[in-house]
Amino acid sequence: MPRLFHLLFAVGVAVLAAGSPAQAQDFPARIVRLVVAFPPGGPTDFVARVIAERLKTMWGQPVIIENKPGANGAVGAEYVANAEPDGYTLLFTTVGAVAVTPHLRSGKGGYDPITSFAPVTLAVRNTTVLVVRPDMAAKTANDLANMARDKPEAIPFGSTGVGSMPHLALELYQAAAKVKFLHVPYRGAAPALTDLLGGQIEALFADVPVLLPHIQGGKIRPLAVAADQRNAAIPDVPTLAELGLPNTAADNWYGVLAPAKTPRAIILKLNAAFADGMKDPDTRDRLVKSGTIPAPTTPEEFAAYLKSELERWGQIVRANHITEQP
Repeated sequence: MPRLFHLLFAVGVAVLAAGSPAQAQDFPARIVRLVVAFPPGGPTDFVARVIAERLKTMWGQPVIIENKPGANGAVGAEYVANAEPDGYTLLFTTVGAVAVTPHLRSGKGGYDPITSFAPVTLAVRNTTVLVVRPDMAAKTANDLANMARDKPEAIPFGSTGVGSMPHLALELYQAAAKVKFLHVPYRGAAPALTDLLGGQIEALFADVPVLLPHIQGGKIRPLAVAADQRNAAIPDVPTLAELGLPNTAADNWYGVLAPAKTPRAIILKLNAAFADGMKDPDTRDRLVKSGTIPAPTTPEEFAAYLKSELERWGQIVRANHITEQP
């Protein structure tokens, strides 16, 4: 019996080993799901749909978006972490879901950003921009900081939620300028923008794709971007660093993760497909015009970047005593 067991085990291993290349060669043979951990209609959803449209054409297979919002991205991330590791269920994630939210949910478990996933690629970078209404007295980010210096913790400043990248951009801005605003967190960009336009708050950090139509329409005025470089969609808007406010980069990047133990051959095939998809002129043009910056990487580059981002934002979350919003 032991001999038979070992023989069957060896045959099983051989079959799995032989099946893996064939599985990758035929991939994808059916529907691929991109899980977006945020509601439909937002910037993450938009970018995912633009890329999915191109992948569908390339693969000749349906590529559908599944929106699973909740808990700052944790609901969608946990869903994918527990999915079958076959390449057919992927997480189209923001930096927040995998590099910030785990620090906010200390002790709640669910998934580990490093061990629960197999990195596929960084997809795009989204620039975080500081905006005010056109009638605001402040003409620059330094003007706004001076106003806060005169009225500490009195000027209402919105973000898209506690622990969101716009919130962390605000913390970096305050630290660099040595001032303090009255932080007003919202559950998303739409209500925050509504209150900015309505005068309930005086300033707001949010992603360029969300704000670009309103900037172009003259309804809001951009003061600076929290990034290492200017954004091509708003090239005249300086970075905070250019204004003498260093260490204020807060790119809200998006990336693609597969469940851990997804075969390496499938990860490489996915990586190549996403990279080729974002090189497509029409796809790239749609992304750039929305204010996003295509930035595909190798799986190894994304893995290293994810680890560094997890460490960086963890330090900032702890230094500012940020905890999950009830």
